[in-house]
Amino acid sequence: MPVLTGIEPTARDLDDIVDHLRRSWTATMTVRRQSGEDVGYREIFVSLDGERIGMLQHGDAMTRDIEPGTHRLQAHNTLFWKTLEFTVGAGEHATFRAANTAGWGTYSVWALLIGFLGAGPLYVSLERQT
Repeated sequence: MPVLTGIEPTARDLDDIVDHLRRSWTATMTVRRQSGEDVGYREIFVSLDGERIGMLQHGDAMTRDIEPGTHRLQAHNTLFWKTLEFTVGAGEHATFRAANTAGWGTYSVWALLIGFLGAGPLYVSLERQT
């Protein structure tokens, strides 16, 4: 191990080195529910590789450090599911947009009648951002 003479690293220097090493061995994933197309109600539950990692309300975002490689991201609102397979390299940051959107049948007479008890069907969208 090399010896540095006359140089005393600070705690900030050591934190920067540790942060750099962590980023070079991990990847980062962010899922945002901040789209203007989102209807703004009903939760979206998010799982990564079969493990539930959180729930998003409208306006929320979640960020996680993950292992580099191929992963399976799932989002659902208990009625509709979306699944994406993605690959991320060491030091990369993969960002995804999730939303509950209105679609065919959301505002039908049947859905409006059911809406008195809760809400009509909302469709989940999940896409990787570039």
